[in-house]
Amino acid sequence: MNKRLNALLLSVILLPALPLAEAQQPKVYRVGVLLPGAHWHEIIDGLRAGLKELGLEAGRHFVLEIRDTKGDLKAAETAARNLEQEKVDLLFTTRTSVTIAAKRVTSNTPIVFAAGADPVVLGLVESFAKPGGRLSGVYEPGTDLTGKRLEILNEIVPKLRRLLAFYDPRNPVASESAKLAREEVARLRGVEFVERHFTTVEELQAAVRAVKAGEVDAFFQLSDSMVNNQAQLIIDTTRVKRLPTMFLDPASVNKGGLASYSVNFQEMGRLSAKYVQRILGGVKPKDLPVEGVDKIALIINLTTAKQIGLTIPPNVLVRADRVMK
Repeated sequence: MNKRLNALLLSVILLPALPLAEAQQPKVYRVGVLLPGAHWHEIIDGLRAGLKELGLEAGRHFVLEIRDTKGDLKAAETAARNLEQEKVDLLFTTRTSVTIAAKRVTSNTPIVFAAGADPVVLGLVESFAKPGGRLSGVYEPGTDLTGKRLEILNEIVPKLRRLLAFYDPRNPVASESAKLAREEVARLRGVEFVERHFTTVEELQAAVRAVKAGEVDAFFQLSDSMVNNQAQLIIDTTRVKRLPTMFLDPASVNKGGLASYSVNFQEMGRLSAKYVQRILGGVKPKDLPVEGVDKIALIINLTTAKQIGLTIPPNVLVRADRVMK
């Protein structure tokens, strides 16, 4: 009888403590991630590493709901809309084009961006110091480096006469990148900017395959996610036709592109982590100034240079941050 009474008393004492123990379990936040293609997984890797440095464990404190839209802006809109309907706590967008798409179709969910084009010019935030809305994040001057990339490519190919670029004119970031390239090319005497437009992956693939040997002197990548997703096709095609290439990201150089001049994508993700942490903790995006990434690296692939019969000038090699042999 005493044993039963003791057990009953113990259960009465412990029952009120159960909800308290459950309440002490940390909330698992859901972060919706919009990824325009495999090239940007480095940003996600950096985000995970940055959150871990800040004491947030995947699975215990947060989960990433990743949606790879493969450069399709309509797919990005659909994914962003669905993630908001699923009531994720925050959206993380890895490129400017998907950030624009997410902002357009959502109304309540805070957005942290890793942007490669000026977020003020594109209307994502009011200013760097005071974003003024539900968006903030990290900015790298991807599009703004168009002129510098062109300058380096012209040093690599001194006899540059015809420069080829592909982009979707419906993409505002790609169009701005093309405009900058056009302006920079206009400053170079005797260089023609050959623009090839597309609206579908199939059209882009056909345009790449249609390039004839000797038709142009080099390929220049603009800020277009769909082009990034076809980087391997571009690399393989231009290598066969012995064309130098200037890409936006190191991953394309690792795969056989000739050169890139850009920031470290993993570092962008790591810096973005503090925005994610603070917003999940209750801080409003409008109170978080946009941070710029200014560490830029020039990467040259000498193996590719040899395959296409190109000698990289010593003054370019000496400035390279990494030379792949």
